[in-house]
Amino acid sequence: MRYILYSLTIIALIVGCSSKDEDKFLNVYEKNKDYHYGLQKTEKAQLYDSDNITKAVLTAKYLYTPSEDQNDTRDEKFIVGIYIEDEEVSFSNSEYTLTLNKIEAKNVKKLSQNDPLLKDNSFLSEWSTFYLFTFPHTSSKSFNLLFQSDQYGTSKLHFAKKAKYVFNKKAF
Repeated sequence: MRYILYSLTIIALIVGCSSKDEDKFLNVYEKNKDYHYGLQKTEKAQLYDSDNITKAVLTAKYLYTPSEDQNDTRDEKFIVGIYIEDEEVSFSNSEYTLTLNKIEAKNVKKLSQNDPLLKDNSFLSEWSTFYLFTFPHTSSKSFNLLFQSDQYGTSKLHFAKKAKYVFNKKAF
């Protein structure tokens, strides 16, 4: 009799503690799966002045889709949004530069606010200016974008073609 009572109590606890809305949560996740995947491939950097006040904010989304091809030589593409306080943003002059492992971009294209590439972007801001940066292919699985300013210094954004935790030796 005691075992039956214990068994019923355990079953009641398991059923009572389970989520009744699990299907709703899974439906919401499936609907926003692309958004969350894009969020995983997005990094943010800030440059500060000498008083530790933010002067430039840069967000970069790595546009990479895994391929079965072992000899994949596609260019590395990023959607970059930049906001610089009280300044017109331009990568044509040497005041601000963005490099991939110290290699200059092959092509930089300014995007309009209603460009289809920005549709699934996680960090949209009406104050930012967006660009599509195309860099030469890198065979490295892990690399850095360096955002540099003559006046405010350097900030590093880390990206990877695989999950980033594969490259970390420390536990989270």
